[in-house]
Amino acid sequence: MHPPQRRIAHLDMDAFYASVERLRRPELAGLPLVIGGRAAAGELRRLGEYTGRGVVTTATYEARALGVSSGMGLMQAARRAPDALLLAPDFEAYRAVSRRFKAAVAGIAPCIEDRGIDEIFIDLSAVPGSSSHLAQRIKAAVREATGLTCSIGIAPNRLLAKLCSDLDKPDGLTLLAAREIPGRIHPLPVDKVNGIGPKATQRLAQLGVHTLGELAACAPQWLHRHFGARYGEFLRRAAHGIDDTPVVTRTDPRSVSRETTFERDLHPRHDRQQLNRTFAHLCRRVAADLERKGVWGRTIGVKLRYPDFRTLTRDLTLPEPTRDPQRIRRAAGECLRRAAPGERLRLLGVRVSGLTRAPQGGPRQLELDWTPTGEAA
Repeated sequence: MHPPQRRIAHLDMDAFYASVERLRRPELAGLPLVIGGRAAAGELRRLGEYTGRGVVTTATYEARALGVSSGMGLMQAARRAPDALLLAPDFEAYRAVSRRFKAAVAGIAPCIEDRGIDEIFIDLSAVPGSSSHLAQRIKAAVREATGLTCSIGIAPNRLLAKLCSDLDKPDGLTLLAAREIPGRIHPLPVDKVNGIGPKATQRLAQLGVHTLGELAACAPQWLHRHFGARYGEFLRRAAHGIDDTPVVTRTDPRSVSRETTFERDLHPRHDRQQLNRTFAHLCRRVAADLERKGVWGRTIGVKLRYPDFRTLTRDLTLPEPTRDPQRIRRAAGECLRRAAPGERLRLLGVRVSGLTRAPQGGPRQLELDWTPTGEAA
């Protein structure tokens, strides 16, 4: 008996953070809303009034129609849509809704790969029913569990499924068979494929390649010559809709990290109190993430970014794994000493890697905090 033909779905929640906020505040329905920046919990203001750093985490489709997009700097977004509304993100609320929608999907199709707070891959190959029927059941279950809509693409593999889920947003459903690739996929621009980023898109455009169809027509040797053997082969396979990557139902995290970009550049001596508070908060959040994921970590690190965007990292490996916030703070403090931060900082981050699911006790270490080199603790 032949194994069932692969049938992979990609589910993407529609403007997820903004949709959760609208669910909590129905008066925001139909208004351009941007999630990002920092403010008191629930504080709503005009985007044009925002001053400071940060990027757009997500935006409603009304805001996107005004030229705002995810990842855009908030000041640039404010110039494009000054009358849009701005809310700081509430990640705890978003994670709670995320857990609900994933549990609802698992009740129908349990072979799920978690790809983030708002998206999953689903292997439907062995699930009875037509693709259209299954997708409608899943969409209805998500709506019932969360009150929100999602967009789904179903195709023979992950690459095509992810591409399809973005073709009919919001609340979309796109089904694709392999025979339809030339007519429906090849006319699309190359940057629609996950893995073809801005630099590759620009380089392809310089070489006269703009669509996936044009990319599919390129000789493998030509692609290897211009992009190297490995990435050139990826481009060739992507253009032809080839992807054998399985849906992985469980992957252990490699690292856990938290970081923050400051509203203004902070000096390690003059702003020491604020840096200490932020540093302690990041360590607590990382420890909480480790506990939530059921893991411990041995390697503790820090990340520093300066006003000119230079980035410095330092790490320290402990004798035994930990997820205790105080031990994480002590080790991260030692990394700060090694970094010798004497300049103003734009960003500060704390990271734990070398993760394991087997806890062990370890020796206690000296308490360290934010103390620049040459300054007494």
